[in-house]
Amino acid sequence: MKKINVSDITLKKLAQDREVSLLFREKTAIAACADALGVDAIELSAIKNLREDTIVYKTIAKNIQKSIVAIPVGFSSDDVKNAWECVKEAAAPRLQVEVPTSTVQMEYMYHLKADKMIAKIAELVTEAKKLCNDVEFVATDATRADEEFLIEAVKTAEQNGAKIITICDDAGIALPEEIAALVSKVKQAVNADVYVQVSDAIGMAVSAAVAAISVGIDGLKCAMAGENSLSMGALSKAISARGDAIGVSVALENTKIHASIDDMLSKINHEAYKSADDISEKKKILLDEDSTLSDVAYAAKVLGYDLSDEDNGKVHKVLMQVCEKKGSVGAKEFEALIASNAMQAPSTYHFESYSTSCGNLTTAMSQVTLRCGDEILCGVSIGDGPIDSVFRAIEQSIGYHYELDDFQIQSVTDGKEALGSALVKLRVGGKLYSGNGSSTDIVAASIRAYINALNKIVFEEA
Repeated sequence: MKKINVSDITLKKLAQDREVSLLFREKTAIAACADALGVDAIELSAIKNLREDTIVYKTIAKNIQKSIVAIPVGFSSDDVKNAWECVKEAAAPRLQVEVPTSTVQMEYMYHLKADKMIAKIAELVTEAKKLCNDVEFVATDATRADEEFLIEAVKTAEQNGAKIITICDDAGIALPEEIAALVSKVKQAVNADVYVQVSDAIGMAVSAAVAAISVGIDGLKCAMAGENSLSMGALSKAISARGDAIGVSVALENTKIHASIDDMLSKINHEAYKSADDISEKKKILLDEDSTLSDVAYAAKVLGYDLSDEDNGKVHKVLMQVCEKKGSVGAKEFEALIASNAMQAPSTYHFESYSTSCGNLTTAMSQVTLRCGDEILCGVSIGDGPIDSVFRAIEQSIGYHYELDDFQIQSVTDGKEALGSALVKLRVGGKLYSGNGSSTDIVAASIRAYINALNKIVFEEA
């Protein structure tokens, strides 16, 4: 009975599907789960942020003991060396040369004609082979490639040291019989092992995989989660039911797959799997103790803040302290951290006092007294409720109107004497300034938050 090698591409698929990258702990959890389920190889996504990805991938490589750890090498000699640094300490490292083989993608993505791409394949495989004995050539979008070019590409890769050739159906429209025919031609052209990455875009991933098995495929690529991929659970179920009949087996732990995958997915922020139409960018923010400075800066940018390196460091430091107790924070909590710790400025304006009167039959009216140096400023205004009227009174006292981008109130403690926290965001020239304030009096908390944001504006303008 022939053993079919299984490569897990979950990390790659989720990196493509999600607009917000996986957290450190999410990546390690996915890799650990795949290793425990008995996959033959775990494929990392391509390096995007060299410093951070190197740290994450080195950690994964050191911790994976049973599976091969594979990583794409990029498109230059330096990229190959960087990829090797990430996985060289793995028990079994593998370098992958991934290039498009369809004319449209070659010219659109890399602006290369066929002859130049063949030369690039030879160059990359040769460079990878110098560092690692296990080199895989991945022909992306192979089902739309010119067959003569595809055969030349896989032969070139094998001649320069590739031990595995992978054919990918990225377009997702190939029928099972078409996958089988293409795999047969590639197997006739090379002596290397041939893998296939089928798509489930039209609901035929398992059928296409079985068709590829019928013509002698050596390996399949599947994922525990991700759009349009061959499901690991579905593959395992199919082989368990009909593997004897078609003469193949896989090393997957069939009895553990569904429970293990469900447990792994429970540790990941599910909201980030939805499309951009279903969920706002803010709801995709989930930061924890593994979040890096870049994660903090990116999340702040999504919320509309342009933090300096110093402020980014301050917010990250406080985030780590909060996550030690709380585990993780979402968008609203993160905004409160920014308001409390970033862009701190000297208090140009000080809150002295306020008075307000309102009711369901009367218009709210407020008076707010501020101090600026030795000068006392007083403003009186009506508004739509006490909060609106005190904000208008502040504007009257300082003689300037700012755009109120957002206003939030939440309880910090429980009970009738609960401490309230207010968050105010003012926008000036397209830039956001946030302030927060706390008090058992929610109107006073709102005034303090507004003045906190106001002082940041005045300080930066000065």
